[in-house]
Amino acid sequence: MSDGTIAAVALVGPTASGKSQLAHELALDRADVEIVSVDAMSVYRGMDLATAKPTLAQRREVPYHLIDLVEPSEEFTVAEFQRAAREAKTNIEHAHHGVFYVGGTGLYGRAVLDDLDIPARYPDVRAMLEARAAGELDALYEELRQLDPLAASRIERTNERRVVRALEVTIGSGRPFSSYGEGLITYGPVRVVQIGLDIDVETLDERIERRFRAWMEEGLLDEVARLRERPGGLSRTARQAVGYRQLLSHLEDGTPLETSVTDAITQSRRLARRQRSWFRRDPRVEWMSDAEAAKTRVNEVLNDVQRFVRD
Repeated sequence: MSDGTIAAVALVGPTASGKSQLAHELALDRADVEIVSVDAMSVYRGMDLATAKPTLAQRREVPYHLIDLVEPSEEFTVAEFQRAAREAKTNIEHAHHGVFYVGGTGLYGRAVLDDLDIPARYPDVRAMLEARAAGELDALYEELRQLDPLAASRIERTNERRVVRALEVTIGSGRPFSSYGEGLITYGPVRVVQIGLDIDVETLDERIERRFRAWMEEGLLDEVARLRERPGGLSRTARQAVGYRQLLSHLEDGTPLETSVTDAITQSRRLARRQRSWFRRDPRVEWMSDAEAAKTRVNEVLNDVQRFVRD
């Protein structure tokens, strides 16, 4: 594929929809496909069970990318994830294989599949702005209106997080925040075909509880305890992972174990609903309620010479 194109397809949907198993089965049947995990938490080493990470045995059977990239004590931004995904795609292209994106982390998926222009972070600028925001949010908003009127028009003046982020980028980069494009509020042409697994909410709820209780039997609590004891512990981001956060509450705050487990199941169900809503907003996703039909469609895309990512 010397013209800079690469065969690619994405399988998306909420947690517990069956994406991972379907993707693994499909990749087992073809030697020309490698899986790129699009999951914000699977990048952390040691966070294995509650991220539904492929097992070591599965990774010996099928090439997986973007798994176990960093220690759980580290922060890993969307921009860093995007860079890692680009590198993985290049490596897969050099092997003359197709890219099979699989995951349910919507923001990370948009960053990769749409190749969004993601502004960098400027910690010193952000710290200064956050210190001022406590008592000067109106003044910060007015500064944003002067520096980047378009960005200000898209942000509520009371939305501290977004005002601070827009100013952080505008000041730090010397470039208006709005110049990075409309980002998540628009959907461009299809760059990578996305197949969505459509699972009804009742089935998802049942799967989520059954899966989480199975993880507990497999040693999830011990996994979380070991992660706490690693040098550096868990980063702010890693600690927010659903399942891990609730079990940390048991280990650190004395929350009864069954209360933490029940809360984890509830939060996983809420996550699934947010993921469903995220993907439903994207008109480009092709929804399939039958796993075999989804598998057939994925193969069609990978076998169609017109289905390429163009960079």
